[in-house]
Amino acid sequence: MELLDNLALGFSTALLVQNVLYCFMGVLLGTAVGVLPGIGPTATVAMLLPITFNFEPVTALIMLAGIYYGAQYGGSTTAILINLPGESSAAVTALDGHERARQGRAGPALAVAAIGSFVAGTVATVVLAVAAPPLAEVALEFGPAEYFALVLFGLIVSIALARGSTLKALAMIALGVLFGTVGQDIYTGTPRFVFDRRELYGGIDFVSVAVGLFGVAEILRNLENEHTRTAIVGTVRHLWPTAEDRRRIVGPILRGTGLGSALGVLPGGGHVLASFTSYAVEKRVSKRPDEFGHGAIEGVAGPESANNAAAQTSFIPLLTLGLPAHPVMALMVGAFIVHGITPGPNVINDEPALFWGLIASMWIGNALLLLLNLPLIGMWVRMLRIPYEVLFPMIILFAAIGTYSLALNPFDVYAIVFFGILGYVLIKCGCEPAPFLLGFVLGPLLEENLRRALIISRGDPTVFVTRPLSAVLLALAVAALIVAVLPTIRRRRDEVFTDEETGSAPPTPRGEAGADRSGQPS
Repeated sequence: MELLDNLALGFSTALLVQNVLYCFMGVLLGTAVGVLPGIGPTATVAMLLPITFNFEPVTALIMLAGIYYGAQYGGSTTAILINLPGESSAAVTALDGHERARQGRAGPALAVAAIGSFVAGTVATVVLAVAAPPLAEVALEFGPAEYFALVLFGLIVSIALARGSTLKALAMIALGVLFGTVGQDIYTGTPRFVFDRRELYGGIDFVSVAVGLFGVAEILRNLENEHTRTAIVGTVRHLWPTAEDRRRIVGPILRGTGLGSALGVLPGGGHVLASFTSYAVEKRVSKRPDEFGHGAIEGVAGPESANNAAAQTSFIPLLTLGLPAHPVMALMVGAFIVHGITPGPNVINDEPALFWGLIASMWIGNALLLLLNLPLIGMWVRMLRIPYEVLFPMIILFAAIGTYSLALNPFDVYAIVFFGILGYVLIKCGCEPAPFLLGFVLGPLLEENLRRALIISRGDPTVFVTRPLSAVLLALAVAALIVAVLPTIRRRRDEVFTDEETGSAPPTPRGEAGADRSGQPS
């Protein structure tokens, strides 16, 4: 009964006219950036973050969340129609979805992707509503030692799930933590790493870091890699799946929803891992494994359900523990903080309308996405014809204007340039900016709880291992680090994320799939 009362509060908040309007804008923008390769939800949320600072907190978070899970929908449209995933998690959808399009069955494939996404998003939101409150109650028992161990565990797990070199991922997190310490000491007020610049006394602006690393850097990377586009496959017609298709998609949608709901809470590329795991599971359990890669409808239904379920449940660690499971969630942490709200277990008690309004808005957003996706397919495809030399300067211009408008400080614009160049250099060196952002966001929290725990224990470091929950979390962090450096596990992880580095997913689909990297660890 309490859950129903909470959901009633959530829907009364989410159904306010302005919240429905911005939810619609969020999912519309999310679908658009999911369609367009090379931009992605992380860059979009980073660049739109300044605009939301004048909104009510719940309105801002509803729109930003809509961009994230809306992008999971949009990525499948071009993956199916032209073999070009707009979002990295949609790369596996191109394997069978585009083959069906080549066979003249693009309509049913698009419909199945939309239906699977809607069902999975709806079910995963139920999981979020049910699981979040008890987890928040457990989190209230955390002290500084437990929070330090939890943040450390989250950072280590993000290394284990990041693609590529474990050493580089660790270095990026350490660099992010270092940049997070810029400014005045939290206890003594002593300036650190400010280089006599008054603008740095309050720390580096989060928005400048996010826009530079994920906006400008991704634009620079995409300008040097022109995507080749395959021809659009005919006219999309006959959207409704056949009776045989409907029979065959029930199991994959349910299994994909379960996998995505479980894997979405993992730090890093949970939604990407969920889509590839779902595809592997469906191929293994199918009575027609030879069809996979040649237009199997299960190869569309399962992964699309998995990545959308994961997009919803990735909010669980954010809302209950204040820990981001994805770079977009790290940006959401920044949005909470900018609006004067500390993300974590207290949100559910201190801001119940915001907490339950955000959850309720996900049901509304998923319904809007189902209504948007199929009728607007033609428009999304035409968007791909916008020249990058027109699109990207406009994006940079609006990002600079939005960031400058926050404090009317030109230093913030210079910071965008600096972090844009830094992000581009990191990408060229094979380092991912996403772990940097996670370290930047969580670094101050890590330092604060480390020092607070030591102050309470009068400098006794054994407080981290004598408290049971803290000791368990530290043990899990050590285990995660061991897993990250095991060659076999690392090799498998690299194979899973090959699509993000090469623009395709194994086995390689026909044509070049320019998967977005900005949304990944991620």
